[in-house]
Amino acid sequence: MTEQTGWGSCRRLVGKVAVVAGASTGIGRATALRLASEGAQVIAGSPAGEKAQIDSLIGEIIAQGGTAQGASFDATDDASLAALVDLAVGTYGGIDVFHANFADLRVIFEDSDAATVTDDVLDRTLEVNLKGMVRATRHAIPKLLERGGGAMIYTSSSASIVGEPVRPCYAIAKAGVNALVRHVASRWGREGVRANAVMPGLVVTPEKRETMPSDLQQQVLASGRSTRLGEVEDIAAMVAMLASRDGEWINGQSIAVDGGSTVS
Repeated sequence: MTEQTGWGSCRRLVGKVAVVAGASTGIGRATALRLASEGAQVIAGSPAGEKAQIDSLIGEIIAQGGTAQGASFDATDDASLAALVDLAVGTYGGIDVFHANFADLRVIFEDSDAATVTDDVLDRTLEVNLKGMVRATRHAIPKLLERGGGAMIYTSSSASIVGEPVRPCYAIAKAGVNALVRHVASRWGREGVRANAVMPGLVVTPEKRETMPSDLQQQVLASGRSTRLGEVEDIAAMVAMLASRDGEWINGQSIAVDGGSTVS
């Protein structure tokens, strides 16, 4: 890819292989596009039911001169995540970056409070949003080590560090992801593995911008510390930095990218 494609000239990931697990829409799609634009060879994965979106993404990357291949995986199936990793190794020779970006958001509307939430909602949320992250780590780490190290980058959430009256299961899972980050950095940091999480605030995806009432958008904007709402490209930019040499001295961190909604 070159500047003539319409993408930027930042080429920090030339020669790198990146897996984006959860790439069909929103943050994952923007991240796959960003990593490819910086020169990475990308495996873009999603559940089998989202194949059309992945095919569209791969077509866009290739049209811009990038290199990418689509794949399907199931975060609840250990063998499926192993196969996703093996595909990257078999196709491009290894893995340098693994972005674990998946979550089951369908049950979040049933994630009421700790007194009334059902075991089904708790189990499903933890099965995908937390245990799936451990499964991805299990299979990605050995391949990163084979390359002398690399970047494990997880999508967490600001819900992991703030108190909310609803969605406790989601917050518990994301707080667990932050703990996983600290563990991976502590266990394999001296072997060249960097583990970090990005904690997005409210990100207005292109789909959400069309359906989110304008008065609600203004209400969110008025309650924050930024002049605009968050966009998927904001998160993709942070992932790309953490994946590159610019992020080599960042390890074990859960980084809020939320326009200052949370401060510490």
